[in-house]
Amino acid sequence: MDVHLLELAARQRDLVAAWQLRGIGWTWAMVEQHAHDQRWRRIHSGVYALTQAPLTPPQLRMAATLTAPHSYLTHFSAGAHYEISRFDAGYETIVRPGDKGRERPRGVLVRYSKTLRGDTTTHDGIPITTPERTVIDLAAPRPLREALRLKLTTPYSMAVSLAKHSGRRGTRMLKELNDRYSGIPYSRCRSNAEAKALEILHDAGGEPPDVNVRIAGKEADLSWRGRKHIVEIDGPQYPPCGLWAAGCGPLLRWRARAGDRRLVGGHRAWARRALGAG
Repeated sequence: MDVHLLELAARQRDLVAAWQLRGIGWTWAMVEQHAHDQRWRRIHSGVYALTQAPLTPPQLRMAATLTAPHSYLTHFSAGAHYEISRFDAGYETIVRPGDKGRERPRGVLVRYSKTLRGDTTTHDGIPITTPERTVIDLAAPRPLREALRLKLTTPYSMAVSLAKHSGRRGTRMLKELNDRYSGIPYSRCRSNAEAKALEILHDAGGEPPDVNVRIAGKEADLSWRGRKHIVEIDGPQYPPCGLWAAGCGPLLRWRARAGDRRLVGGHRAWARRALGAG
């Protein structure tokens, strides 16, 4: 098999595009002959999988970026690839340089943008908009929180990108959130729910807790050593206590019934399940 083809397949999760092969000297007849003889599977026009196995989500995203040169994951597909938002709609969203309207070939939503300079990168081998640009495109609190928690960006990098794209929908809201929560230790959180809890406490003026430190041999989500209090947000380390804590008030003024609290390593422990974390 052609060494260039093998290199492309290894780099692109067993996927190749006809325009790439044409770029290394193949004719259209050669592409079509190889596709037929090797039983390549057509994923999009001119995009082939070299194996017959079902495609994984990363392969589907890679295939979308191979539909034309200079194509990048964007918006919902980019958010899903960075794991800062969820998306499973049966198609992928990509962006290309230009000022055309949206296009919707089978399995792909194509956007065009004149402001991509400096806003593209690769992540896990797939061309994609930067984390900062992706957060701005999604224009919602959770992707910002998750991008900071996963160390994909920093408050400073977000501030620079928000200034670059000021005037776009949602940038004012994102700037306010980025400024307000810049001191929160998101990167110590294990989940979006834990990060959301820190925001609630911050907004309520509560004492900042320690985050995911070990107490009595187990990792406590939130803890206040001075008060000897533990709050378990979403993990299994401490048994459920039946305590309902919705919003910031109950997080600070516990409405515990008798028996709701546990003693763990000399600390009083409460469990809170499924904290709303939009």
